[in-house]
Amino acid sequence: MPSEINDLKNLGKESLIPSKPNSKVLEKVKNPKLGVTYSVRFTCPEFTSLCPVTGQPDFGHLIIDYIPNEYLVESKSLKLYLLGFRNHGAFHEDCSITIAQEIVDLLKPTWLRIGAYWYPRGGIPIDVFWQTGQPPEDIFLPNQDFPIYKGRG
Repeated sequence: MPSEINDLKNLGKESLIPSKPNSKVLEKVKNPKLGVTYSVRFTCPEFTSLCPVTGQPDFGHLIIDYIPNEYLVESKSLKLYLLGFRNHGAFHEDCSITIAQEIVDLLKPTWLRIGAYWYPRGGIPIDVFWQTGQPPEDIFLPNQDFPIYKGRG
């Protein structure tokens, strides 16, 4: 087992859910396939945060695709980081872009995109998209294929 695994704060250990978003929860591990161009996808179908005005819950489906460089995001730390938003009041756009930018700040990946598909608030779904630039040529990037709003159910 690589020594860096022993330095992780949450993997293999009991972990508390953060009370607010905190990028310090995010952890990285060395990319074991450095020099190989490949894509990684994280899907969070039950993302929650709060409306900053009403305090009502907002629900979203996040799809994060990235092409690693030197590091990978450790998945348990990502889960804990995302759970920190459940009591956080922020607009959809703020949550979505913050998540993507904080992962980019941590990993400095070759490329990253986020598709944040939010369920309707006031009858209008809000979808937020962001990416760091053009992906490398000849990389397999699956479509996000999240259905346009037709009741999303």
